[in-house]
This record gives sequence, structure tokens and C-alpha cells, in this order.
Amino acid sequence: QVQLVESGGGLVQDGGSLRLSCAASGRTFSTYAMGWFRQTPGKEREFVAGISWTGGRTRYADSVKGRFIISRDNAKNTVYLQASSLKPEDTAVYYCARGPRWGESSNYTQSYDYWGQGTQVTVSS
Repeated sequence: QVQLVESGGGLVQDGGSLRLSCAASGRTFSTYAMGWFRQTPGKEREFVAGISWTGGRTRYADSVKGRFIISRDNAKNTVYLQASSLKPEDTAVYYCARGPRWGESSNYTQSYDYWGQGTQVTVSS
């Protein structure tokens, strides 16, 4: 059983920054693509950023491109999301998820098999 545990969320002012972390259990973390998604009440979970299993390829939602950076540290079994220039519309619960093995990340929730419990990010105006 894989466990993903997010941390680093909180309350930040408009224009501020946060670094989210997602720590994964297990010995095979380095062989999986990983992704970050977010969700607000009444809306579907949406893709934010993804990183390939090698870390060499990343992808971003248009809404966060240029402001967020996804990275991974396989020695620590951790994937990060550096969120800068935050806006009130970035307010959501942020989830990390495990993607395809030996593969690329995906924009689609169906491509991910394990999810964390989420961490709340609130951006005040």
C-alpha cells in the first residue's frame, strides 16, 4: 500500500509563495511519474503540474505556468510544488498523486492510482 502525505499548505497573502511537499512511502517512488492537482468545493479536481519518473519532463496547467514549479527528490521520496505569485483563485485543496510507472505525467485524474489526503492553500486578497 502506497501512502502519499502532503504538507506545506496554509494561508498566504496575494502575491505570496508556498512550497508544498508530498512524501511517499515505498521503495519504488523513483520509477513513477507524479502529479499535483487541486480542487475547490463544487468543482472537479483539476490538474496543476506533473513530472516524469526521471524528473526530466514537466508539464503545467496554463493557469499556473510561469508561477509554479514542480520538482522531485528521489533520495527523499518527495515531490515538491513551489507556488509563487499566488492569487486568490489559487485557493484550493492541493493533492499529490502517483502517475504511470516508467512514464510521463498526465493531465487526467484517471492516470493516477494513489492520492494523498490533500493540503489546504488559501490566498487572501
